[in-house]
Formats: sequence, structure tokens, C-alpha cells
Amino acid sequence: MTETLFLTSADVDDLAEPAEYVAAVRDAYRQVGEGAPAEPRTKLLNRDPPGMLTTYAALLPETGAMGGYTYSAGFGAGDAWFVTPLFDAESGEPLAVLDGASMNPFKTGAAGATAVDALARDDATEVAVIGSGAQARGQLATTATVREFESVRVFSPTAEHREAFAEEFADRIDAAVSAVDSASAAVAGADVVITATNASGPVIDDADVEPGTHVTAMGQYHPEKNELPPELVARATYVPDIRERAAQDAGSFLAAVEAGLVDEDHVAADLGEVVAGEHPGRTSEEEITVFDSGGTGIETVAAAHMLYKRASERGRGQTIELAPASEALTGE
Repeated sequence: MTETLFLTSADVDDLAEPAEYVAAVRDAYRQVGEGAPAEPRTKLLNRDPPGMLTTYAALLPETGAMGGYTYSAGFGAGDAWFVTPLFDAESGEPLAVLDGASMNPFKTGAAGATAVDALARDDATEVAVIGSGAQARGQLATTATVREFESVRVFSPTAEHREAFAEEFADRIDAAVSAVDSASAAVAGADVVITATNASGPVIDDADVEPGTHVTAMGQYHPEKNELPPELVARATYVPDIRERAAQDAGSFLAAVEAGLVDEDHVAADLGEVVAGEHPGRTSEEEITVFDSGGTGIETVAAAHMLYKRASERGRGQTIELAPASEALTGE
């Protein structure tokens, strides 16, 4: 039998700070940019009852781990469960099974922060956040570690939500955080724009995004849903998390294709190529850059392995036993 660590969200949710997630995820994207394998998500949809089963995976040889997410959402329960199997990249043995819920906003935020660090101007000081939920919190908590931001403006349609977000982050980060009453007010003058919503259509106006801005869009991974206007994608240097995902479920990119504004060659690079130095990313102060983040096994494996190592050092979790195929796959 093979001993494997089972870790609940409570076992891991205090083991890493936002900057530590960013460091692990940045290194993982470098590995992928240098050739480590990662695949876009597979998403299976059920109509009645409505629900979704999603998987994605990555193999990070230098980290020494491989695995990813399998998660379900809906199916009558009105909830979601994130299961993260983690394997040793050399032996193939299962290292851990994690409840991946509590790490989700931070590992996804770390991908956005990695993109901001790679693509935003060095002198970026103002941030706009569109959205005020868990993913928006994760994006801002991590992104605030890669630049010395001075001000953050947040907008979401519900006033009490955006005001609570601003109040929370006023104590969490070293920047002035305020709630504003429109997306335009948030975006005006922003150097970095983060969209983290469940909207089906654009949540910002193309005309509000000034030259030199970096935009991270992470709220949608559906071919018919787009947080960004097609015109913005067309005039930006467009960088998805995984290149192959752009034509699969990157709704903002596909909307620009459908509008006839771009073709598939508009993908400048994926984030791994930029982090690894295979593509320059931003090449001018006036350039607009877009990072389209749909979630991948890259950040999932990187974050899960970091948490697994720290949990092991602290004696967290329970040991379970999994039988290798040589013992259990007998047909008897």
C-alpha cells in the first residue's frame, strides 16, 4: 500500500501568504514556458439537473509534482467541491489529496499577479477591480504583492458588497482602497484593471481603458461569455494562461474573433512563454496588455505542492492508503 496524505481546507488554509502563492505559481509558469506539459480544462455540462464537472492537469518536473483539479458544481446541490490529487513527478506515486477550496482564490490570484508582474508597467500605481467576491479578493491580495500600488478603486453592482470589499482591503494592503459607483469610475486612470465577475457580457468599456493599461480578466471560461469588449481584445497584446485555451473557452477572445476584429494569430504568447523569456510581453509604455485567465493545472499543482510540503512539515492531515495497481489490479 502507498501512504498518501489527505488534507482538508482547514489543514492548509493558514499555511501560505499571498506572496508565497505568487512565487510558487510564477515558477510553475516558467517551467511550462520552458516545455513542461499542461492542458486546458475539460468541462462536461449536464442540463437536468444543471451542473458541471471540470478537470485540468499539469506536470511540473522541477517542482516534482503533477496533478490538478477535478471539481463539480451544481447538480441540484447548488454548491461546488474542489478535489486536488497530487502525484510525485518522478515515481508517479500519489503524494496527497487536498480539498482545494480554500486555496482556490489565492492560487488563481497568483496567476493574475504573475501576469501583472510580467506585463504591467513598472510604474503602475492605480488598480481597478470589477467584482467583489472571493476571486476578486484573491486577485487583489496577490496582485498587491508585485507592485507598490497607491490606490485601488472597486466596483460591483451591489453597493454594500463593494463597500465591504473596500473596508476589508483598507486593512489588508498598503494602498488607499475606495468603493466607486460605476465601472467607468473605477477604470478611469487605472494602470491595472482586474475583472473578476460572473457576467456574461463586457463589464468595462473599451473607451475607458487608457494606453499603457494592463487588464487581467479571470471571471469567465465559457465560449459564449466575455467580460471584455471585443474592441479591447483587438487593440491589446493578448496573453492567455494556456495558448490552446484561447480558441476553446476564452469567451472574450472568441467574441473578438466572431466580430471579425482578430484571428487566432492574435494570441501573442501564453503566460508561460512570457515568464520564461520566450516572448517579451510588453514592449512599450503605451501598449495595452490583456491576460485572459481561465484557471489551469499549472497554478493548482504549484500551490497544492507548496501546501502539501508545509502541511507535512507541521504534521497536518491524515494518512490514507492507496493500493498500487500491482497489488489491486488483479481481476480476481
